[in-house]
Amino acid sequence: MAIHTEKPAAGPRSPRKMHGLLALSPLLVFLVTYLVTSIVAQDFYRVPVAAAFIAAAAYVLLITRSIGKTDDKIAVFSRGAGHPNILLMIWIFVLAGAFAATAREIGAIDATVQLALRLLPGKLIYAGLFLAACFISMAIGTSVGTIVALVPIAGGIAEQTGIGIPLVTAIVVGGAFFGDNLSFISDTTIAATKSQGCAMRDKFRANLSLALPAALIVTAMYIYMGRGVSYVPDATAISFVRTIPYILVIVFALAGMNVVTLLTVGIIVNGILGWYLGSYGWVGWMASIGGGINSMGELIIVSLLAGGVLEMIRYNGGIDYVIGGLTRRIHGRRGAELAIAGLVSLVNLCTANNTIAIITTGPIAKDISARFGISPQRSASLLDTFSCLIQGIIPYGAQMLMASGLAGISAISIIGYLYYPFALGLIALASTLFARRR
Repeated sequence: MAIHTEKPAAGPRSPRKMHGLLALSPLLVFLVTYLVTSIVAQDFYRVPVAAAFIAAAAYVLLITRSIGKTDDKIAVFSRGAGHPNILLMIWIFVLAGAFAATAREIGAIDATVQLALRLLPGKLIYAGLFLAACFISMAIGTSVGTIVALVPIAGGIAEQTGIGIPLVTAIVVGGAFFGDNLSFISDTTIAATKSQGCAMRDKFRANLSLALPAALIVTAMYIYMGRGVSYVPDATAISFVRTIPYILVIVFALAGMNVVTLLTVGIIVNGILGWYLGSYGWVGWMASIGGGINSMGELIIVSLLAGGVLEMIRYNGGIDYVIGGLTRRIHGRRGAELAIAGLVSLVNLCTANNTIAIITTGPIAKDISARFGISPQRSASLLDTFSCLIQGIIPYGAQMLMASGLAGISAISIIGYLYYPFALGLIALASTLFARRR
């Protein structure tokens, strides 16, 4: 998710910025509302994220005094909710829901799961899922596309083997961010290298020194965790024709097809196969599409609310406060690197979009790097790595919302199993705190 980063062409403008901490307080209201309600209910699965964002939205509208009229406040809020990045993510949610539902109706998920279980030994199921997500995300350069392709399969494997769904979902999400952080065609890679003025290959080498050790450690962990996993694959014959939708999705994604086009093609293929296999006719196909879209309703509402709240935070000066606070007192190279990491992390927390966070903080990071002798590839690597870390763990980020929606679980339930993002963050932090001068 993202906020509008350009100056609005029209609409109310604040004559003065709100105090920084007050401007950031809507995020605190969201987190406290969610956590307190969950603790009182003694169940993190029952509390809708949308309800917590409603509380944050009401609060931010109330504290924004620089805009007099309620209609004008709502106009600013709506500008954030209707930002093109938000709307694009909503279209992806809509198409992903329709694709997943129509694929499930023709038995594509079950068939693909059975194929995966035949190919992967039980002891390697965790590591196999993780490496598959790493490979696909590296090839297609998008974490969202990887999640769309693999989370339904991972969920089916969990149901067949008795493995926890939050765990396998987190495995896919972690692997998805491996490629998002490294791929040459990832939007975060492009934004980071362009903003810092370095070659992609140089940034790749700098990133690989962080991402590869993290991936190897997590892979070893998954192999160890999977040593006790055992299952007997279904002896019935696999209907290979029913695996076509997911195979096509992966192949087309690897070929570089846009995710919106890819999902549209997938829905059409599901319709043709549904008619061929006798799973449904025209009415059944349309009903399945409608049901899939409806299943994404909460994600769409959360995206709109989060976009509006985060735009109000930007409008009130919250992001400017974060940037100013972290750049005011920098002492030495190590402090400069920590400032870049902290800067992009906090802005990502406030925007819920790692690409927008990099674009917003990139010029400031470049200036800090020039002043303290940090190479362009190192600063680009820090921007990309820490933005992916935050994007990979926040429950209101597009990737976590997509993964939890497709898996039918709470985004909060996934966070404790996100071993790769946390491993990447720790290694990146250690590289700043303990490495010799570059």
